[in-house]
Amino acid sequence: MRDSEGSGLDQGLAQYGDNAFSSFLRKGFIKGAGYSDDALNRPVIGVVNTGSGFNPCHGNMPQLLEAVRRGVMLAGGLAVDFPTISIHESFSSPTSMFLRNLMAMDTEEMIRAQPMDAVVLIGGCDKTVPAQLMGACSADRPAVQLITGSMLTGSYRGERVGACSDCRRFWALYRADQLGETALAEVNEQLVASVGTCSVMGTASTMAILAEVLGITVAGGASAPAVTADRMRIAEASGRMAVEAARTQRTPSQFLSRRSFENAARVLLAIGGSTNGLIHLCAVAGRLGIDLDLHAFDAMGRETPVLVDLKPSGRYYMEDFHAAGGVPALLAALRPLLHLDALTVSGRTLGALIQSTLDAKRLFSQTVIRSLRDPVYPEGGLAVLRGNLAPAGCVIKPSAASPHLLEHEGRALVFEGLEDLARRIDDPSLDVLPGDILVLKNIGPKGAPGMPEAGMLPIPRKLAREGVKDMVRISDGRMSGTASGTIVLHVSPESAAGGPLAWVRSGDRIRLSVRRRELLWLVDDAEIERRRASAPIEAPSASRGYRKLYLEQVLQAEKGVDFAFLRAPSAAETPR
Repeated sequence: MRDSEGSGLDQGLAQYGDNAFSSFLRKGFIKGAGYSDDALNRPVIGVVNTGSGFNPCHGNMPQLLEAVRRGVMLAGGLAVDFPTISIHESFSSPTSMFLRNLMAMDTEEMIRAQPMDAVVLIGGCDKTVPAQLMGACSADRPAVQLITGSMLTGSYRGERVGACSDCRRFWALYRADQLGETALAEVNEQLVASVGTCSVMGTASTMAILAEVLGITVAGGASAPAVTADRMRIAEASGRMAVEAARTQRTPSQFLSRRSFENAARVLLAIGGSTNGLIHLCAVAGRLGIDLDLHAFDAMGRETPVLVDLKPSGRYYMEDFHAAGGVPALLAALRPLLHLDALTVSGRTLGALIQSTLDAKRLFSQTVIRSLRDPVYPEGGLAVLRGNLAPAGCVIKPSAASPHLLEHEGRALVFEGLEDLARRIDDPSLDVLPGDILVLKNIGPKGAPGMPEAGMLPIPRKLAREGVKDMVRISDGRMSGTASGTIVLHVSPESAAGGPLAWVRSGDRIRLSVRRRELLWLVDDAEIERRRASAPIEAPSASRGYRKLYLEQVLQAEKGVDFAFLRAPSAAETPR
């Protein structure tokens, strides 16, 4: 928890054995940057700067920083920005998930170490927002999340396109020899039309929306595209909100409750959100000692329809969601299913914020955000499965799957890891039929390491050329929120941790039943035990550095893939 002594520049003083000298020295150095005493006597608002040349999702960082500073100044505070790690999905090896916890630690420790009364966290790309929320909850200093915003859509031969659902669609056409090299290069120019995060309901958009539902952004802060005036005004409002949070000392632990996370889980289902969103939500909640019940989440999914018509579950893009009213309009549609008494960083309840939207008459007729009476999909976008292949659970996204495969039994075709997959998936002699189930091992939290987004196994080229678009695919890894297909993910325990998946062999029968929420390995218990005894699992290890820490501390998917020593002790919540 935060240092209770002092405020502004006088908090968290460097240790020289004389606090008065420490304060004198600190002010002397910062005055070297040209600050006056008037500026230095105001509430200090830290601003996390995650700008990076390797992170185009954060390419609007200079403009956001300027707008936040303006908002802080207008509210009577002093904005001081500082850098932390910045993670981009496509530029991080071995995976961005491997580095999420490192970014969370960096964020937490920099908030703790430096003198600030509140902090504005600027993030957007998939793992940055959950990392910042995890770090901010652990530091428990007043915090406001500012989203960088989504990219604009492009146009390819008259067709509207955007990253990254369309990336995967065009790549599948290329693999099936239905798109040539020239056309592939042409579409590559248009998939990412501006800086910003993916323009569909991928993980970045999902986490932006969940942050707003949790109440740690300004109202309406999730959906504005990165390069719009709306996004700059949201940044300014975030600066103002941070000063207010500093003055009231409203920390995350004071307003984020179990009911807040249940609201977020409900919305995750209603938006057809990324499967990654469930992992990140579990990780953020765990930093506050809140365990999310996956049974309750699944039960919630049976009564929560998908209302947002965005790719990959629907037709539209984030630009359209914003134009349709964004999260405030969605919450108004979902109001009967929400805990309206959940508090937000503003001090107001979620219900009050929804009512203010209705009072302002901002709702209008549109087709992107549907009503409970006219959903896109009758149940929630995600379902939790269990069975002898996934004793601790696994996840599927039915809203983006092929309906005819949601009840399916087939022969397993097993790949032992990513190298094995790359070596054999396109082999013309591969023994595979359209009704088979593709199984990929060793891509869980420990196995890769870092739980890569390889769960959307490619359709074997020989089948893709025959027109096969989807197959049941199972792994202990993740898939991008922009992906679609009948794909079972997050099988837990993972194979590298001795989960049953480790002993599945090609030719075994597997049964998937989303209706019964089951994933069954149709091999008798005696045979399973024989396989376990004959091939014991050796846990992955490393000799040094962050990888060593990661492998020793990382938890499984149902615990958010966080580090064990960073989660808060679980306890009954203190009534708020």
